[in-house]
Amino acid sequence: MTLLDVPATPPAPAPMGGAERRLTLTGISWETYVHLNDGVGPGTRITYDRGKMEIVTLSELHEIVKTCLARIIEGYSDAAGIDAEGLGGWTMRRRDLARGLEPDECYYVAHAALVLSLRGKRRLDLSIDPPPDLAIEVDVSPPEVAKAPIYAALGVPEIWRYDGRAVTYLARQPDGEYRVIDRSLSFPGLPLDWVNEALPIGLTQGQRAAAAEVRRRVGGT
Repeated sequence: MTLLDVPATPPAPAPMGGAERRLTLTGISWETYVHLNDGVGPGTRITYDRGKMEIVTLSELHEIVKTCLARIIEGYSDAAGIDAEGLGGWTMRRRDLARGLEPDECYYVAHAALVLSLRGKRRLDLSIDPPPDLAIEVDVSPPEVAKAPIYAALGVPEIWRYDGRAVTYLARQPDGEYRVIDRSLSFPGLPLDWVNEALPIGLTQGQRAAAAEVRRRVGGT
């Protein structure tokens, strides 16, 4: 078990409730996973790890939190002049690894120029192209299929995990494990405190207010 899959114990709980429905199946072929994954609509995530598959119906709180975090990142990157290409919940999967998932949000930052150069030419292919530099995981309820080993196998350098109370920065280590870090790899100038202070603002006053708070801090006002 890794830090991505166990509860942390940080600051104040979110002011809203929300439940997610999870269904876990075993003995599922890659072809079945791909068929189901390509057919599901918004509000559903499928995680696949070598025959074990989890289908999650997302809660309203889950979607609000992940969108608020996206607005915080985009507000910060705009104010700081950092290129960050977001791919939302883009399906990340590799047949050769028999693993796949959808992050709640993901961003190319160090590799933003690569994503732009490929746009309109061909699709990103994780067997030859780098994975997103940052993935966001919102765990309103604990996952039944561990996501950290999948992200590690895909080579994702950084994860921001929200555990229902606060965000934690996690970085992939040489041994494939994710460890808590104090400073984001993708956005080293964005303190974790800023994120965890802006998120409750977004949940209570609106997402625009959360993004504005981060932009204000970048400007030093």
